[in-house]
Amino acid sequence: MNNLTINYKNIWYPPGGILIWIIICLELLTFGAALIAMVYYGNQEIEQFQNSSLKLNTTYGMLNTLFLLTSGYFMAISVHELKNGTKKKFKKFLLLTILFGGLFLCLKSFEYYEKLSEGIYLGYNTFFTFYWMLTLFHVIHVLVGIVILTSVYFGIKKEHSNTKIEDVEAGAAFWHMCDLIWMMLFPVIYLLF
Repeated sequence: MNNLTINYKNIWYPPGGILIWIIICLELLTFGAALIAMVYYGNQEIEQFQNSSLKLNTTYGMLNTLFLLTSGYFMAISVHELKNGTKKKFKKFLLLTILFGGLFLCLKSFEYYEKLSEGIYLGYNTFFTFYWMLTLFHVIHVLVGIVILTSVYFGIKKEHSNTKIEDVEAGAAFWHMCDLIWMMLFPVIYLLF
C-alpha cells in the first residue's frame, strides 16, 4: 500500500482551478462540434474533400504531432520537477516545452506559406475553409499557451516569486488542451479523407 491519500476536495478544485477546466471543456466542445460539421460536409462533398486532402502534406502533420506530444511530455515533467522542489530542472523542462511549441508554430507557418503560394486560401473550397479555420484557431491557442508558459517561466525565475503552483498547473492544463485539440484535428484533417 502506498502513502498516497485521496483528497476528495480536489474533485472540486482540480489542478489549476475549476475555471481553467471549464474553459478547456468549452474549447473541446467547440472544436469537437466543428470537426463533426467537417465530417458531415465531407460526406456531402466526398470527391472535393478527398482531392483537397491530397494537397496536404501528412509529413508536416506528423512532425507537428511529434512536436506537440514532445512538448506536452516536457510540460508534465516540468510540473513534476516543480512539485519535487527542483526549480532548476523545472525551468529547463519548461523551456523545452516552449521550444517544441515554437517548432510547431514554425512548421505550421511554413505549411501555411506553401498553401498560400499555391493559391489555397480560406475560401478556396469547403475542405480548406474548415482547414484554415480549425488550424488557425488552434495556432492562436498555441500562441496564447506559449505566452502563458513564458510568463510562468519568468514569474518562477524571480528570486521572490509570487507565482503559485496553481498558476503553473493552470498553464500546464491549457498547454495539454492544445495537445489534445491537435490530436483531434490531425487525424480528421490530414488522414480521414
